[in-house]
Amino acid sequence: MSSLGTFVWQIADQLRGPFKPHQYGDVILPMTILRRLDGIMTAHREAIAEVLAGTDNDDLREVRIRQQTGLGFYNTTSWTFPRLLGDPEGLQANLVDYISGFSKSIDVFDRFKFEDQIEAMAESNRLLLVVQRFADVDLSPDALPNAAMGDLFEELIRKFAEASNETAGEHFTPRDAIRLIVDLLFAGDDKALANEGVVRSIYDPTAGTGGMLSVAEEHLLEMNPDARLRLYGQEINPQSYAICKSDMIAKGQDATNIRLGNTLSDDLFAGQHFDYALSNPPYGVDWKASQAAVKAHIQDAGELSRFPGGLPPISDGQMLFLQHLATKMRPVHEGGGRAGIVLNGSPLFTGAAESGPSQIRRWLLENDLVDAIVALPTNMFYNTGIATYVWLLDNAKPAERIGTVQLIDGTGFWSKLRKNLGQKNREVSAANRAEIVRLYDEHVEQKHSKIFRNDEFGYWTITVERPLRNEDDEIVRDRKGNAKPDPKLRDTENVPFTWGGNEQGESARDAVIQAYFEAEVLPHVEDAWVDAAKTKIGYEIPFTRHFYEYVPPRPLEEIDAELNQLVGEIMELLREVER
Repeated sequence: MSSLGTFVWQIADQLRGPFKPHQYGDVILPMTILRRLDGIMTAHREAIAEVLAGTDNDDLREVRIRQQTGLGFYNTTSWTFPRLLGDPEGLQANLVDYISGFSKSIDVFDRFKFEDQIEAMAESNRLLLVVQRFADVDLSPDALPNAAMGDLFEELIRKFAEASNETAGEHFTPRDAIRLIVDLLFAGDDKALANEGVVRSIYDPTAGTGGMLSVAEEHLLEMNPDARLRLYGQEINPQSYAICKSDMIAKGQDATNIRLGNTLSDDLFAGQHFDYALSNPPYGVDWKASQAAVKAHIQDAGELSRFPGGLPPISDGQMLFLQHLATKMRPVHEGGGRAGIVLNGSPLFTGAAESGPSQIRRWLLENDLVDAIVALPTNMFYNTGIATYVWLLDNAKPAERIGTVQLIDGTGFWSKLRKNLGQKNREVSAANRAEIVRLYDEHVEQKHSKIFRNDEFGYWTITVERPLRNEDDEIVRDRKGNAKPDPKLRDTENVPFTWGGNEQGESARDAVIQAYFEAEVLPHVEDAWVDAAKTKIGYEIPFTRHFYEYVPPRPLEEIDAELNQLVGEIMELLREVER
């Protein structure tokens, strides 16, 4: 943790006793936001006062202040931290007046229920101490640039999550992971992004504290200082929303583009599309609370549904976010869009043929929306050590990528952290990131990069029947003379679209299935047949299988020699005990 982050968090020492550790963040986070906003306004106080004196129309005030100062907010009071400390007796009322004086775009203090915290601090004689300590911290843009302020927010929210015994990963994504996703998202668009006056929009439906949006903006401005990136985000957690929105305000972004709500049940950017979209949705979290709204949306929206591939199991909503992101990309006729999303392994392969997950994969692959999937190192995130993957989506692929999916094994590209952060003990360094992006850019077959046609992930699940036999081992037949199937002997087989070198995919279905059946089934069960009416289509992406490397077992002679050596050592120890 940085020295500034440590200092700010240590202000919580003033809260010991009346406040429990899990309550510290309810004070520290909004106070940090207030101090930042106070610092931003310092250089513009006179201009703001002149505009406020000239009109009482809130909308007009906002327009004029933005024109004169570049700020997307204002405060109608004259309070500053020094002025607040100049009236200790009236501090509680004055501080409430200060936060109530912000323009309507600043709703973050309501989300923190900060007036309640002010009252609690005043009753326990802690309010003056806390305000004094924050007055000693310079959080103005001159002292702390936007990027550093974003890092401070990240540190504080992680500490708050730890103190609350919450999952840090529910609030934000590690910066090294975000930088990799953003680099991959922008890869291939470098020339266009370097054009003078380029404008791009980027959207995160699970914005958290805004880390992905911030890093995307930083990256683009590094590439092209004259570029403009319009940031949009939706977040379900009120505190995370408050921090994200504050961060966007500090950056001069349009604060109304950060919205509070459940993306699955209520798309607050309905009908809008974006150049880029990215997300790190929760893994393995059920979507029961959104189920009714999702189903109603599908029924009402029809072909314009945000979930055109189908519905995943109620126990895990990851693939809903995956589809939502795919439908948020800018349409092809408007130039197309790209999206990046971090998921665990289950969306790759869970679900049998024609199940919800399989149908979603089918929709994505048959519409050629999956550009690449990158396996990340384990132990990359604060709240889980499991395998994770970045899915890159693109609805306007370059010619060499059309009809294909690139799989990249990035599991070995990591550096060890000096100190664990939750379950995170690895990071993708700048060098690691460059290597993964290089693999993507080169788009060739090699050890860590495999390229497949979309239809290579498809298969038919065929139902293999065997005849029912009576006690005399005779086949039981129906009135038409057809053999009756024995349910106990019924079996299924998965036949890849490309089995036997077929390159025609599903169009060669009957011939491929018959050839497979004759080669793989009949030699073992001569009386079997395929019930064609039960054939189903499935799609899966067996990522790890494609990168599996066989390691032969050690020779038996070597194992025997090692065992003999161990037995000899054990016998020698036993003899020493007997002595």
